[in-house]
Order: sequence, then structure tokens, then C-alpha cells
Amino acid sequence: MTGAARRAPGEFDTTKPNIARMNDYFLGGKDNFAADRKAAEELLAIAPEIKPIAEENRRFLGRAVRFLAEQGIRQFFDIGSGLPTRQNTHEVARTVCPGAHVVYADNDPVVISHGEAILAGDDRTAVVKGDILHPQDLVADPGVRRVINFDEPMAVLIFGALHFIPHEDDPFKRVAWLRDAIPSGSYLALSHVVFDTKPEAVDPIEDIYRAILSRPGTTAARGRDEVVPFFDGFELVDPGLVYLRQWRPENPLSARAAEKIWMVGGVGRKP
Repeated sequence: MTGAARRAPGEFDTTKPNIARMNDYFLGGKDNFAADRKAAEELLAIAPEIKPIAEENRRFLGRAVRFLAEQGIRQFFDIGSGLPTRQNTHEVARTVCPGAHVVYADNDPVVISHGEAILAGDDRTAVVKGDILHPQDLVADPGVRRVINFDEPMAVLIFGALHFIPHEDDPFKRVAWLRDAIPSGSYLALSHVVFDTKPEAVDPIEDIYRAILSRPGTTAARGRDEVVPFFDGFELVDPGLVYLRQWRPENPLSARAAEKIWMVGGVGRKP
């Protein structure tokens, strides 16, 4: 029995795959169930790269958060945060700024439950229910307002969530609304799967996620050029929107064959 199986409240449906728990599986965690592992293995059979993509996404989060803290950012709004794992946003930020304030937002009850348990007693963090599709609700949430001051610069983090949002839900409009709600000097950091080098994987991967999310007929697949507009109104910092291994690698050798990890990431500053 996994750790998740021991702790799962009855309200969680463990018979259906869950994206947060699948990502936990990709990262080698134990907070997942048989249905999650089955769906994850179906994806890995199509594209074994998905596991290292998940791992590189966490490494990118660490580098980006550390960079932002070094720029003087003391408030972090992590939207679509997923299950807690190693090197979470508040842990990384506080290696640079011990007093950093962090809000985690997710619409998954599994994530909310785990996050609240881990962060209980930490008055500089909050875990709230919400997602990027409803930015007005996120900004108005009392838990968010308790931790984050919207008159001061902050970093909005959206790591690996936007590529689940289909075109018809217009995620660009939602990110733009949030951009307009944060002050000058704030940053947006995001990552997004792209299929420029893996076009043959689009349909089979999308089919699995459409079934999990109960969204038949939708697509969220994008290429790199289609991700760039998320940064409208921001100034991309060097090196721009690039494959994750190319974004300020700690070891230049790790950037070799960067396109094999077909997820891009970038950080932009609001003037």
C-alpha cells in the first residue's frame, strides 16, 4: 500500500487517473494509485520522454524561483502547483530569502489536502483552491490576500499547467487578466509542453488526457511559437522562451540535446 492509499480521504476517487498523482508517479513519488500508474504507463509507452520531462520541469522551477528571489522578489503565487514534492517553491525561495511568502493554488482536492497538512502552522504560506481559468476568484481569495500584497511586485508561476487547457478555454485571456492585476516589476514564469519535435505524439497523448479530463473533441497541443503570446505585456529575460535544459543551466553540458525534453520555459518581467 502506498502512502497515498493510507492517507486518502473517502472523497477522493482513487479508481480514476488523476493528473497530479500521475505527475507524482513520473517523479518517483508514492502518492498515487493503480489507476494513476496505469494511465502514466500508457503515456510512457507512447513517449518515454515524459518522465524526464517531469523531472526537468522541477529542475526548471528550482532555477527560475532562485533567479526570481535573487532579483528581489519576495512573493510567489504558484498556480497549478501539483502535489508537494522535493524542492517546492517556498523551500527554494527561502534559500535566498528566508522571509519569502508563497501561495499555492490548485483545483485538485488531493493537492489541497496534502499541501495544507505539510504547511500547517506556516503563516507565510497558503494553499487555496483555484486555477488559472478563474483568475478573478484567485486574486479575491482571502487566503491569497492574507499572504500576498498586490501592491508589491510578485512572481506568478505556472509550471506545466497551461498545456492541459484547451484552446477554446482561451488560457491566453486568463493569463493576460492576471498580468493586468499584478504591479509593475512583477514576473511571470511558466513552462509548457510543445510538440515541434514530436508531432507524431500529439494525437495519442491528447486522446489519453481527453479521456482523463472528460473533454472529448478538445485539444491543448501547442508549438513553441504558440506559447510565446502568454508573455504578451512582459519582457522576456535572457535566454527567452527556450527548451528547459537551455534556461540558465547550472552546468552548460546539461543543455546538450535540449530538444529531447520537449517542454519550453521562460521568465518575463512586467515593465
